[in-house]
Amino acid sequence: MLFRYLVLSGLIFKIFVTLGQGSKQETSLNSLMDAWHKNATLAQFEPYFSATADDFIFLGTAPGEMWDKTAFMAYSKPYFDSGKAWRFTPKNRVWNFSENGKTAWFVEDLETWMLGCRGSGVCTKTNKGWKIRFYNLGVLIENEKIKEFIELRKF
Repeated sequence: MLFRYLVLSGLIFKIFVTLGQGSKQETSLNSLMDAWHKNATLAQFEPYFSATADDFIFLGTAPGEMWDKTAFMAYSKPYFDSGKAWRFTPKNRVWNFSENGKTAWFVEDLETWMLGCRGSGVCTKTNKGWKIRFYNLGVLIENEKIKEFIELRKF
């Protein structure tokens, strides 16, 4: 009986510790992503890109928008230099973690000038903290409007 109690207590403790770590990591990652989006809004080039890993990949909404970090920096620089990059307001962000807790992936809804969008990405824990390694931006379109959208894409 005592053995069962100890095993059960140990399992409950492990669950609470794991949940606490996930919550702490989520808080840190939410801060990273919120600051990243805010730095775009404020056209803060260096802080925006310092949040990303050296091998960062950004997928935009247009067919040709698949950039490595260097190419995305070159594309983005004129927008940031003009003082007006882009404003994405995130909500409904959901995180998942690898078993070792060093990789996290997420999905988030975004309010943008394009109306509703969705972003998804991957972050990794480095010796310099969490870094954004991959981000995919997609425009949302209702299924019943997809045929009209396809027609627009043909031009």
